[in-house]
Amino acid sequence: MTMQRRYRRGDTGPAVAEIRSKLVLLGLLPAGAATIAGTGDAAGHDGSPDAVFDHSVDLAVRHFQQQRAMTVDGVVGPETYRHLDEARWRLGDRMLSYSIGHPTVGDDVATLQQRLLDMGFDCGRVDGILGPATERALREFQRNYGLGADGTCGPATFRALDRLARTVVGGQPHAMRESELLHRSGPSLAGKTVVLDPGHGGTDRGVVAHGLAESEVVWDLARRLEGRLSALGVQAYLTRGLDVDGIGEEERAAFANATDADLVISLHADRNDSPRAAGVSSYYYGSGTDRYGRRSPTGEHFASLVQRELVARTGMVDGRTHGKAWTLLRRTRMPAVRIELGYLTNAGDAARLATSEFRDHAAESIVVALQRLYLPPDEDVPTGMLRLPVFT
Repeated sequence: MTMQRRYRRGDTGPAVAEIRSKLVLLGLLPAGAATIAGTGDAAGHDGSPDAVFDHSVDLAVRHFQQQRAMTVDGVVGPETYRHLDEARWRLGDRMLSYSIGHPTVGDDVATLQQRLLDMGFDCGRVDGILGPATERALREFQRNYGLGADGTCGPATFRALDRLARTVVGGQPHAMRESELLHRSGPSLAGKTVVLDPGHGGTDRGVVAHGLAESEVVWDLARRLEGRLSALGVQAYLTRGLDVDGIGEEERAAFANATDADLVISLHADRNDSPRAAGVSSYYYGSGTDRYGRRSPTGEHFASLVQRELVARTGMVDGRTHGKAWTLLRRTRMPAVRIELGYLTNAGDAARLATSEFRDHAAESIVVALQRLYLPPDEDVPTGMLRLPVFT
């Protein structure tokens, strides 16, 4: 099934029963924990059990979200449900093959990718998405092992992978490849391609507080960034126009992939129920808690550079960098970073985000971090010190 609405503590129904069953399957709820609302024998109109989203489910969902590097809120919406569905697959449970437009996604794909990387077959980074790079690596493995190179992972390929898994020692070859690509691209920003993703847009205004709308703040910053990058010879693309509506993260990732960009920079502002929450944070694709070690080393490095420059040049509270498996960060083939520029629900942050001076400093910070990403270590400078000609 496809999860359209969001489920949280207190909800009941067949969808909650399915959520509970997935959590039991993953070992996050005890077996037999299919708690039924009311007396224990209630059922939905279609005859399926009418289960309750209780405290134990809330805790299990939060634990799962923490494991998978998602936003930890105890709410099962489309993204959390997709991850729950992906987590149930183990390598060998189903045939795996590449399908244009409808890629197979799941933890079995992530296992396959890790096995291929361990053996030296380049399938890109481990993201659990069976795309063309994974298919090419699979065909290459099959040819080397004397199997029919059909790009389908079936019984014979499963047996070969299982035998070789006992002799292969893992590592992080994808990290070495990303580092080498960065080195080969050279220190100049001229000729690079960057996708700028101002979050939300149109009728989706994002966070609205203290007289500011997130979509408008990040659009203005994106345009400032576009001007600065263009002046440095960077080809900059925007994922949306000022009033464009209804663009989801998958569509934004597909747009970025179509440009074959070097980097994606997604711009957002944050919110919190507490008006005291404040500061800037940066996010990259990664999770240090799952067994696959999914991460983008270049994304992590760029997020760190952006975070340090923003804190040094704007004086904002340091919310640090974090690995997340959000859709845009995960589905872009190139490194991507999401920047939360402050909390619009915090009066101090909102007052600063409203000013042209702050937005100029933020744009300068991001462009300087981009330049530092490509500089060799012996040419890099301390945080907050680099000035580019376009700003003088």
